[in-house]
Amino acid sequence: MVAPPDNDVLRAHGLHHTHGATVALADVSLDVREGEIFAVSGPRGSGKTTLLKCLSGQLVPTEGEIWFNGSPVHTLSSPSRERLRLDRFGWIDTEPHLVPELSAWENAALPLLLRGAGHRAAKYTAIEWLERLDVGMCARRRPGRLDQSQRQRVAIARALVTTPQVLFADEPTAPLHSADGTQVLRTLTTAARSHHITVVLATYDPKVAALADRTIALLDGRRSGAVPETAGASDEESRAACSLSV
Repeated sequence: MVAPPDNDVLRAHGLHHTHGATVALADVSLDVREGEIFAVSGPRGSGKTTLLKCLSGQLVPTEGEIWFNGSPVHTLSSPSRERLRLDRFGWIDTEPHLVPELSAWENAALPLLLRGAGHRAAKYTAIEWLERLDVGMCARRRPGRLDQSQRQRVAIARALVTTPQVLFADEPTAPLHSADGTQVLRTLTTAARSHHITVVLATYDPKVAALADRTIALLDGRRSGAVPETAGASDEESRAACSLSV
């Protein structure tokens, strides 16, 4: 095994993964640079979610290597991968899986509490992120009293509350209306850039992929030439897309 270059926060080489008899990934390689927003585009069923789960340590690839900060992820034990996800990674799902019995701020504070943070400090940080994501007024409400956009913002706050080194976002705006999705994504990318968080974003929407610094495309589990890896927002476009302050 050969460690990746120092400026790559994530690197994958020759990833293969199967779900039963179905090939989900076939010889996928990529590198993600520190601090960039990296998009994985492709239609539903193309392997995007499987790729993100492999990169984040939720799945172990059938074949291939994954490196994080120069250290192998694919050889870690299950407890070590779980600790890595808790300490260094954030995850945003397509649907905001919130705990219904907890308030918005309690849901957002969960990762901090699991790390052993004090109740008062966790609450303060969680509410601070909710306010940055324009749902501070919902801090005491339970998920059942929030609309879809508000619930997704709470889920994003939960993913960002620990200021992870890498944030994985799996189709984070898919369940939202276009206007809400655009607003949520711009807020997310602004927060990531201002806090130097690397983002790996899966999307089937070209408009979402356009906010990324670089984009690769998947089709039937393989790298596709449909989207050049250098594609993505220019510096000027990125600044315009992330013009909202956080």
